[in-house]
Amino acid sequence: MEHHAGLDVSLKEISICVVDGDGKTIARGACPADPEGVAGWFRTRSLTPRRIVHESEMLSIWLQRGLARLDLPETCIDARKAHKSLSARLNKSDAAEGLAQLARTGWFTSVHICSEEADRLHSPVRARERLIRLRKDIEGHIRGVLKTFGIRMTGTGQGRQRQAFCDQLAAGETDPILRIIADGFIAAHTTLCQAAADLDKAVKKKAKAHPVARRLMTTPGVGQVNALSFIALVDDPDRFSRTSDVGAFLGLTPKRHQSGEMDWSGRVSKCGDGAMRGLLFEAASGVIRQVKRFSPLKSWALRLAGRRGFRKAAVATARKIAVLMLTLWKNETDYQWTKEATA
Repeated sequence: MEHHAGLDVSLKEISICVVDGDGKTIARGACPADPEGVAGWFRTRSLTPRRIVHESEMLSIWLQRGLARLDLPETCIDARKAHKSLSARLNKSDAAEGLAQLARTGWFTSVHICSEEADRLHSPVRARERLIRLRKDIEGHIRGVLKTFGIRMTGTGQGRQRQAFCDQLAAGETDPILRIIADGFIAAHTTLCQAAADLDKAVKKKAKAHPVARRLMTTPGVGQVNALSFIALVDDPDRFSRTSDVGAFLGLTPKRHQSGEMDWSGRVSKCGDGAMRGLLFEAASGVIRQVKRFSPLKSWALRLAGRRGFRKAAVATARKIAVLMLTLWKNETDYQWTKEATA
């Protein structure tokens, strides 16, 4: 008889429940929170489940990869949809048993676990973004503090002008308390700027060495960060049978509600990775406003902006850029530019 298992994962241990094809509980227990512990638990009980299910959470990526290396039939499922299914069991609070029943019935949505190579591409990009946010938080905080004393700092741009922030902060006040605050923030600001610059160089170097990233960067408006983030997020281009499906995956397609005689489309769903969606919106804005060289994409975006306005045109162009990048990735070709605008 086929067996199905559910894993309720926590930081210290994993609760396991195994059911048969009729939904009857066969075994129940707990093991240490590591893949070898799960494999040993099944081995000592001579159980070979047809499917092992666990929810997407903090340890799901590491656990999924470990179970795959041990040749266990693991599946990571969407925690939000699993919660909705399990919430119907009013008098049952055993999550492991509920997950085992979901594994038996197949009422779940599996989640794609990215490869280690994709995480290695995405980690420096996310670290760079976090350092830039911390730097901006420090600048905003110190500006707010100094404004209460009537000290108004001028704006600073990027690159060498970042030094102007530290110079203004160092020469702005002789008050002992503000002097201590300024010294601490100058040191932290300098460290964050240097760390962000180092990561920025590493990201650019990685993008230049990556063959797929070089191909994606031929798309108008797409730079190193956009290309590496897209590669790390998609991971496997064959996940999408149609290239147009990547728009819905990134939350750049309108919601649609159908019920009886009702059928209407709303705003974009905004599901999926918000950071990637923001990068695509920035790339689309650059195509419309900054990129001087004409292309079929720019001509299409400008015509749409004239009819529907800039914001709607930028969102539509962001979706089109995502579809173009996935198409170039699948076809192993570069983007084809034109010298003149399309009428």
